[in-house]
Amino acid sequence: MISMPYDLSSLPISTLLRPISDAGSMLSRLDERIARSPVGAGWIERSHFADACASLWIDGELVHLEDLVLHDATKDIRTPTHELTIARDVLKTRRRISAQPPGRALSPEGLRSLRGQATMVASDDTAASSVAELADAGAAATGEGEGSDGGDSASALDAEFAAIDAVLARSDTAIEAAKTSNSAGRREKDPLVYDLDWDEDERLEEWRGVLRQAQDLPAVLQAIVALDAWNQLSVLQHAPWLGRPLAASILRQAGITTAAHLAAVNLGLKSIPVDRRRHRDRQTRLLAIAHSFLTAAELGLKEHDRLALARKMMERRLVGRRISSKLPELIELVISRPLVSAGMIAKELAVTPRAALRLVEELGLREMTGRGRFRAWGII
Repeated sequence: MISMPYDLSSLPISTLLRPISDAGSMLSRLDERIARSPVGAGWIERSHFADACASLWIDGELVHLEDLVLHDATKDIRTPTHELTIARDVLKTRRRISAQPPGRALSPEGLRSLRGQATMVASDDTAASSVAELADAGAAATGEGEGSDGGDSASALDAEFAAIDAVLARSDTAIEAAKTSNSAGRREKDPLVYDLDWDEDERLEEWRGVLRQAQDLPAVLQAIVALDAWNQLSVLQHAPWLGRPLAASILRQAGITTAAHLAAVNLGLKSIPVDRRRHRDRQTRLLAIAHSFLTAAELGLKEHDRLALARKMMERRLVGRRISSKLPELIELVISRPLVSAGMIAKELAVTPRAALRLVEELGLREMTGRGRFRAWGII
């Protein structure tokens, strides 16, 4: 049960007016520049990676940007850690919210999907259908094996192979049936992993009630209140990071940011000292979140200017190149990723790894890892 509801009757509006005004203006300025920029799409993709790593940093974990990029491209150089898997979930969630219409993430269906319930139901349905298909396949294989013994055209070797196929099909059916029963059993939460008194549905409904109370407030203040309420209500046990992209989706729904741009809230919060972000006084926390929005917009503007300058510098190397050159495609790839490896370049540009290395040398990219093997490159 929730011990104390989140009260909106005593918000320090007069103290927050200037910070939310500055944050809203800076976010709108950043969004306008991104919408008209040739590096806008690349900047947005980079912001997803940076914000995902910052999200883990806020929660007390460290995930290297290089590992996340390579893991997302399925080019891992080591076994993925638990923290890296969570960072990938944050990355996928940001992409999913950005790809959906504004307001979808905050709808009941959107929240259910982001919490993973729809995915779990879909996986259970898929497993059930797979069991049925494997059972049919096993029955068909068994029938073929029995019929082949009396056929004039079937050899003894064919009969042996048919029998083996039947055994394998029955084994696969039994394995899938066991997986399905286990997944059904996992719906009851393990008390060693979950606090059984932690009613996530009730807490989520309480948080949605806060959103309904704050719907007449300015959009930036709505996002600030929503994020603080999410943290204070502790809505989800194992996904506390979900409240931050949801707060960014409030800005997107209100038009502060465009449909494709999801504010990098985590990146701004990372610059705020933890004692201010988790202060007992609500006014201090709200001001910290407001300043983090402003910082996120300022960092976004600086990163955009850096990417725009880097693009101009790399485009100078295209002078005199053939029309069929792969360098323009490599420029776009480098702009959209914090770093790239030879395998990533070869996959995206459909070239050999050796050709990828040659393109890297021609473009003059900077080696980012300092290693002799499993190297990666990026812009300065």
